[in-house]
Amino acid sequence: MMRCLIIDDEPLARELLESYLGRIAELKLIKSCGNALEAFSLLQEKSIDLIFLDIEMPQVTGIELLRSLKDKPRVILTTAYREYAFEAYDLDVVDYLLKPVTFERFLRGIGKIKLLKQYDIPGEVTIPVNSSFDDAYLYLKENREMVKVFLKDILYIESLRDYVRVKTQTREVITYQKISYLEQKLPQNKFLRIHRSFMIAIDRVISFTPSSVRINSMDIPIGRNYKYPTMKQLTQHSVLP
Repeated sequence: MMRCLIIDDEPLARELLESYLGRIAELKLIKSCGNALEAFSLLQEKSIDLIFLDIEMPQVTGIELLRSLKDKPRVILTTAYREYAFEAYDLDVVDYLLKPVTFERFLRGIGKIKLLKQYDIPGEVTIPVNSSFDDAYLYLKENREMVKVFLKDILYIESLRDYVRVKTQTREVITYQKISYLEQKLPQNKFLRIHRSFMIAIDRVISFTPSSVRINSMDIPIGRNYKYPTMKQLTQHSVLP
């Protein structure tokens, strides 16, 4: 049973999420709050597993609320504004739902929460020594099995708070591990931390700007504190004829 909290200043938006929550037996609505201040007080008193959080609210925004919390529950943002998507990565949110939220999209967000709950044992990363990069691989613990992933196949790695999603061309592996641990393990001339929540395979970068890099069709944000080293590394990595 996941204890849920809705925070939204729009009554109709709250009612919609309440109706969705009522359809799923393992979700228990603790309270539906109309503002962040009310929710902040409740979070000091009650244990919450999952927050459905609006961004644009009077007095205190959803983002300001998240930044004020020391021990954050899992969070799904619900907003009418696409422009907050990059900032959401900084907040380690699980999903980002655009209003009006359909039940199908709501279920996909809940599916991500359930998926993360399956991986409750830290994944040990093993990289063979004395291997060329093309032959090197790591083992990631996914669920109860060790999954072999070749380093050359990795596109990027995304932090999901206490988990990481390792994305390759053909699949993704989610394991219970910190991105900082992988940052120490992987070769620094091949992988680059560009954001609090992202590490990329340098050779997979198609294009970049001062604010993002593109890998395949994915635009990955560059964090403010990572901008200078990212620009320096990507520029030095290129070789003109």
